[in-house]
Amino acid sequence: MKRNILNSLFILGVLGLSTSCKSKKVIVETPPAKTETKVDNTKAEALNLLNSKQLKFNTLSLKAKATLDISGDANDVTMNFRMKDKETIWVSITALGGMAEVARALITPDSIKIQNKLKSEYLKKPFSYIYNFTNKQVNFNTLQAVLTGNAMGEFLTDKSDVKQENGVYAVSGAKENLDYKLLFNTLFKVAETNLNDAKSGQALKVNYTDYQKLNESLFPGALKINTLSGAKKINIDLQYVKIDGNVPVDFPFTVPKRYTLVK
Repeated sequence: MKRNILNSLFILGVLGLSTSCKSKKVIVETPPAKTETKVDNTKAEALNLLNSKQLKFNTLSLKAKATLDISGDANDVTMNFRMKDKETIWVSITALGGMAEVARALITPDSIKIQNKLKSEYLKKPFSYIYNFTNKQVNFNTLQAVLTGNAMGEFLTDKSDVKQENGVYAVSGAKENLDYKLLFNTLFKVAETNLNDAKSGQALKVNYTDYQKLNESLFPGALKINTLSGAKKINIDLQYVKIDGNVPVDFPFTVPKRYTLVK
């Protein structure tokens, strides 16, 4: 596995899995859209409805099988995520069927830390480091929303354009140089997120499927993430195989003394 996979974890995290392993949880069927039915909800009512469907959690513990394709270099890996809402995202990446950990990351609203266990290297940067890869409107909560199937809260406001397209809601608009469009399914959960910064040549598209119950809400069982930053393309197919909410989690991140700090 090459070093660019580790470096691209930043993009996965900020912005930022195709296998046969399936989640044991029951997928909630998405009713078909009824395009002939006109809904006369006001913008405020529609936004309240969509906000009410957001996943609320204190902690999450997730395991996923993933295929990371970075500019044509594809690798199958296992990814473990642990999160504390609005505070911490911890990621461990293993290869060889989960036998060898190759990278570990700890992301907070203030910083990004990554261990490259193949190279015995360690990187520590402020969260703003991710702006080398993406628009400055992206923040920690954006990353958390991408990984959990939530709509990005800063876009579910009366400043956005809210309408129905083909029987489902679409929320769109612009924030400085960032154009955004969120498409929802008939469960009122995000089906597709699109972010585009044409000026910087950066784009993100995320598709969500296989929603299943998690506590009193819904969580996506599968994600497809496509990113573009200049000439660099990253495609990620991700299948969550374990999803636990509001369970005890820790975030181990000890850097061995032999590791070299990457400037």
